[in-house]
Amino acid sequence: MKAIVCSKYGPPEVLELKDVDKPTPLDNEVLIKIKATTVVQADIRVRGFRVPLSFWVPARLALGVIRPKKPVLGTELAGVVEDIGKDVRDFKVGDQVFALTGHDLGCYAEYRCMPEDGIIARKPVNLSFEEAAAMPMGGLTALHFLRKGNVKSGQKVLVYGASGSIGTYAVQLAKHFGAEVTGVCSTANLDLVRSLGADKVIDYTKEDFSREGGIYDVVFDAVGKSSLSASMRSLKKGGHYLQVLAPPGVNMRLRWAAMTTGNKMVGGTMAGTAEDLVFLKELTEAGKIKPVIDRTYPLEQIVEAHRYVDKGHKKGNVVITIDHNNDT
Repeated sequence: MKAIVCSKYGPPEVLELKDVDKPTPLDNEVLIKIKATTVVQADIRVRGFRVPLSFWVPARLALGVIRPKKPVLGTELAGVVEDIGKDVRDFKVGDQVFALTGHDLGCYAEYRCMPEDGIIARKPVNLSFEEAAAMPMGGLTALHFLRKGNVKSGQKVLVYGASGSIGTYAVQLAKHFGAEVTGVCSTANLDLVRSLGADKVIDYTKEDFSREGGIYDVVFDAVGKSSLSASMRSLKKGGHYLQVLAPPGVNMRLRWAAMTTGNKMVGGTMAGTAEDLVFLKELTEAGKIKPVIDRTYPLEQIVEAHRYVDKGHKKGNVVITIDHNNDT
């Protein structure tokens, strides 16, 4: 089968299209014929080994000292179940599914095996494979943090980075939970964030959200780029500050801020479940949330896709489609 292999750390050009062995499902696994995957920041971090200095040693041990331990990147997928192990009960051949492999990666390929008790669910019936592939990582991350923030009806929530893959879902999910949502993004993305249901949008290139007077029950930094001190100025006493991918140094600052301000500080990574994925599927089929796709590339143009995401200006998601006309 075809797969994109990352044999060393570096720029997008280290990604190569190669022929690799097609996997065979274990007794508890399903074999998925992948129709679409994505390029997310997790892929960029692994490919280029872009981690904070304070996390360098543990990251090298986890990801690979000299080269990636798992050379086929890609964290989310949508496709069709082609084969199942003898103990699989919840899925059958022909099921259309979407899934998150997370740290196990492996989605930049024509096929991927997954345990049936992994983060996998049947695809929303109203989404294409491309749209469904763009949901697990961003959707589950937004859901995880908003639940940690105990977002509920009547609250005021600010989403910093509201036009990214996590932010676009955070805006929609916060609205679903009944919050009044303010989205912070660049000038080019103001209309997009409004279209997702944001009650107010702030252009960070022209205005500092912490100086415009708003006080929020929850401040959610969906890109890890806001100023912590600025966010504290805009956070209600006892409110929640949420930040994705907080490295050790930032986590120490969050703990100190929690002790000195009385606010609740949540950082780190997402923990999702298959049940959460089903929840997102049901919201999607009910018309409550939708994926945002910026650009779509074929698997053969993965280098160009990574170059684009490297620029840091994508809206929502960048999707990779996989053509199976020449399966081997």
